[in-house]
Amino acid sequence: MLPASVDEAVEALAATPGAVPVAGATDLMEAVNAGRLRPAALIGLGRITELRGWRYEDGGTAVLGAGLTHARMDRPDFAALIPALADAARTAGPPQVRNVGTLGGNLATAAATGDTLPVLAALEATATLVRAGGTREVPVSHVLTGLDPIRPGELLTWVRVPLLNAPQVFLKSTGRSGPARATASVALVLDPARRAVRCAVGAVAPVPLRPLEAEAWVAGCIDWDARNEEGATSIDPAALAAFGEYVAGACIPDGALEGVGEGPSAAAVRLRRTVAVLARRALGRALK
Repeated sequence: MLPASVDEAVEALAATPGAVPVAGATDLMEAVNAGRLRPAALIGLGRITELRGWRYEDGGTAVLGAGLTHARMDRPDFAALIPALADAARTAGPPQVRNVGTLGGNLATAAATGDTLPVLAALEATATLVRAGGTREVPVSHVLTGLDPIRPGELLTWVRVPLLNAPQVFLKSTGRSGPARATASVALVLDPARRAVRCAVGAVAPVPLRPLEAEAWVAGCIDWDARNEEGATSIDPAALAAFGEYVAGACIPDGALEGVGEGPSAAAVRLRRTVAVLARRALGRALK
């Protein structure tokens, strides 16, 4: 089925229980080929042009179409709007994947290594879900954790992202050079209006993790007024390093490090160190 509008797609979903919407299919076909998914039917979204773009909305919000590709998010105009999301899209895979893979697909599939997901979590984005007879807005974090998932018959149409007009950073570590799945990633955004820091760690757990205590602690260590003064230091280097360790400890607790030197536990130690470095660097870059 190839609907030409959101309404047609929603009608198709309602008429065919078990049907799965598909755009880029980079994750979906992998699941089908591996035998993890056997959809009753596929509803192609490629003809719905309104879902492939983005627009501004009153109140300082960007409304991103679920069909927005990673390659489109990497363009300069979008990167100037939401730089961390552009950075995540740029590292999502080789060109053939980025040209067809979509923001909505990342969110609907909710793979642990989805590069855009920690960015959306840190930005506190919301998802618009449409079904026959209704529309609802759900925090992206609720969709990812299953607290309020996408329900049968619902179509993910838009992702709303608050525009903070402040520094934001995405960093990731992989097991090899070149495009690859993340072993760990960190998205960090500053919210100067609220004098707050938001951080989300990806790939180390089934869903992005928000180290809320670490965020609150480091926000109190930042000299927010000094950020606009040339040559001024807005945070003590010791606090910067401590933030990295705080984030890593929150996401990979001590219990995961038992039996250091014996296989998986040694890997957990390395992963914890990686997260600490990524978090420290991300905050350092955001505060430059």
